[in-house]
Amino acid sequence: MRALPVALALASIAVALPARAADVPVSTAAQLTDAISKAKPGDAIVLAAGTYAIAAKVSCSANGTAAAPIKVKSAAPFGAKIELNTVEGFAVTGAFWTFEGLDIKGTCATDSNCEHAFHVSGAAEGFVLRGNKIYDFNAQLKVNASNIGGTWVMPHRGLLEGNEVFDTRPRNTGNPTTKFNIDTGDDWIVRANIIRDFHKGGGDNVSYGAFMKSGGKNGVFERNLVMCSRDTTGGTRIGLSFGGGGTAPQFCAPAFNAGTPCSVEHDGGTMRNNIIANCTDVGIYLNRAKDTKILFNTLIGTNGVDFRFNTTSGEAHGNVLTSKIRVRDGGTFSGPDNLMDVPVTEFAAMYLDPLKGDLRKKGDLAKLLDKGTAPMVTDDYCARPRTGPHDYGALEQSLGDCVTTMPTVGGTIPSPGDAGPSDAATEDTSVPGGDASPGDDSGVTTGDGATATDGGDPAASSEDAAGCGCRAAGRPHESAFGLLLGLAALAYRRRR
Repeated sequence: MRALPVALALASIAVALPARAADVPVSTAAQLTDAISKAKPGDAIVLAAGTYAIAAKVSCSANGTAAAPIKVKSAAPFGAKIELNTVEGFAVTGAFWTFEGLDIKGTCATDSNCEHAFHVSGAAEGFVLRGNKIYDFNAQLKVNASNIGGTWVMPHRGLLEGNEVFDTRPRNTGNPTTKFNIDTGDDWIVRANIIRDFHKGGGDNVSYGAFMKSGGKNGVFERNLVMCSRDTTGGTRIGLSFGGGGTAPQFCAPAFNAGTPCSVEHDGGTMRNNIIANCTDVGIYLNRAKDTKILFNTLIGTNGVDFRFNTTSGEAHGNVLTSKIRVRDGGTFSGPDNLMDVPVTEFAAMYLDPLKGDLRKKGDLAKLLDKGTAPMVTDDYCARPRTGPHDYGALEQSLGDCVTTMPTVGGTIPSPGDAGPSDAATEDTSVPGGDASPGDDSGVTTGDGATATDGGDPAASSEDAAGCGCRAAGRPHESAFGLLLGLAALAYRRRR
């Protein structure tokens, strides 16, 4: 009979402890939004198969932890189909949220009204987007800093892995059109995603697959399959970028000051082992990107790589590409060990269907074998270890064929407090998968020499003024109720 007082004594300190993790099954849109509003660290909100129609922003403001993230996932991959008819779908301002295995579609009658499936801002550290299919948004993901109590707060250490993002048709909008639009935030990893068929059909017609900009640091793009045009045609399409079309200075870290130019859009970024195909403009664009490493990428049917503007610097090693690696407007890089000016016809002779991302061997690959003089990557596109002299491009050809149309997930993940990705923390999953200086909106030069922009995104204030700033601070949402129940149950069992 002494067990119950012991339980009550323990319960008296429970308010200081984290909530007990729980699986929260949902089967309707109302249940989903209610579960998200009540989420606690460690909760796994599990969506049954079915359609979830959502017409208002879903606020994800509770805080998970690194050890106990809040997860929103489909019970079966892609079984939960979320239809968003709202400017932004999931507005994530709390830390450590994970979304997995969801099929998410934008259904707005007017394309400009479906801006972001996910808007991650402020204190939303440790955000993970894994194994989802997300389509028909101007930006499937938008990331940016928020001014919270007079201090600019950035969402660091995000992971985007194993997702497929695309548009089923051109976006009829003048708004920025970029599938992963990461403005501010350090140590983001974009890995093993399929990024395809992004097409801006209005305004300047310029779209990007993904970029990191606005003063971020140490970003990584690795093992992604970027097909600018697989099933659609038209528009000016750019693959991956550090810097994008630039940032208005008041939204650029670390100063966030209209009087301080955004002289470095990204610092210390790495692009390695990516396959980028069928882009009407450059496959990789570096705009004010300091100390950037471009390593062992394969670029097929693009206008090459641009290192542009005087704060852009870095290295390029082991890349094989149609067109050239160029310096423009004061940009610099080192690295003579790249194979350039490979025509699409030659790629087609080497591989089965290179413009669609199928790089299984078809013909002679001798030009690529053991040519890398600077072994700076440890694996290849299919996550296979590279040893000895590396082959040019994203694939270590000596290891034989692998499936390139579905990137391999898994690898290091960012950890709190790290200066960069942690080599100690690993995660694997089976879930499928002109002048751009401040004040000038110009972005990249198209293949015919015309100047293109990223659709006004450098004037980021226009997006924030439209209500996409997510300026509210996230608050912890924890409860001792689960622990109280557990302690009571333990006391009951001991009494028996």
